[in-house]
Amino acid sequence: MPSAKEIKSSMRGIRDTMKITKAMYMISTIKMRKAKHQLEATEPYFYGLQEAMSSILYNFPSVKSRYFGEVVGEEEESEGKKDSGSKKKGYIVLSSDRGLAGAYNQNVFKVVENLVEHMDKDEYELMVVGELGLHTLTGRGYNVNQDFHYTATEPSLERARIVAENLILDYYNGIYDELHVIYTRMINSMETTVEIQQLLPLKKTDFIDMENEKIPRHLRSAESGKLGANEGDAQEYLIEPSPQVVLEEIVRNYVTGYIYGTLVQATACEENSRMTAMKSATDNAKDMLNVLTVQYNRVRQAAITQQITEISSGARALKKNKTKS
Repeated sequence: MPSAKEIKSSMRGIRDTMKITKAMYMISTIKMRKAKHQLEATEPYFYGLQEAMSSILYNFPSVKSRYFGEVVGEEEESEGKKDSGSKKKGYIVLSSDRGLAGAYNQNVFKVVENLVEHMDKDEYELMVVGELGLHTLTGRGYNVNQDFHYTATEPSLERARIVAENLILDYYNGIYDELHVIYTRMINSMETTVEIQQLLPLKKTDFIDMENEKIPRHLRSAESGKLGANEGDAQEYLIEPSPQVVLEEIVRNYVTGYIYGTLVQATACEENSRMTAMKSATDNAKDMLNVLTVQYNRVRQAAITQQITEISSGARALKKNKTKS
């Protein structure tokens, strides 16, 4: 059994660690609230972009764009030359810059492993956001783009715009045939999930689908919710310089907003996981302190009892010697 001094030293170390975990818990709480506030503040703007895109697609159904996986202009002549089986997919993987976040990073790595398990290295490329994810996935031998280097801490719209511009340029130049985002989404304060969403090419049915009545709200009848047949319900648009140019500009902003939303969402999930981990660590530290306190009291009581026994034995021995003399 350890001595009282050793137990006391362990208790001191646990108390110091518990102070750190409590502080990290409070910091993560503040950061998570900040991330949620950032997301809520920008959502109306990007929802407006979606509505504008839906309106253009509805009113100009003949508009074609590479961002929707369609061939445009001179590309129509070379359609079919590219082997459909040689498509290269790019995956933007959102991880964290540091650990101590529970199973947050491991859940992302597990999804990545399952996704590329049966794929050749020339069929995919990982673009990892976050220092920890970059070093981990590179060390495990995956095809990671080393030129794509961005941190996950404190996401900003400026960083999302830079990332989006690089990705759109790579897609437009044919480096990637598809772009997907792997990120963690918060379901509620206790549950998160890792999702894979296709970023490019976009799908027109995601923005407008007449069969499912997924049309712009301002083009619907107020009574039935369907496209109005009365005079004035249908609207005519005059778009300069052209619907295609405006649509592509909106798509760029939409991709920027989508990446920003995933960055903020992933940050909120990371801080939520860190909060949970630090709370669990603090609770475990309290349990350890309770056990060590009981153990310390027992050792201390045993030492006091031993001292009393020794004093009593010494006094008894002195009394015997005095009686004999």
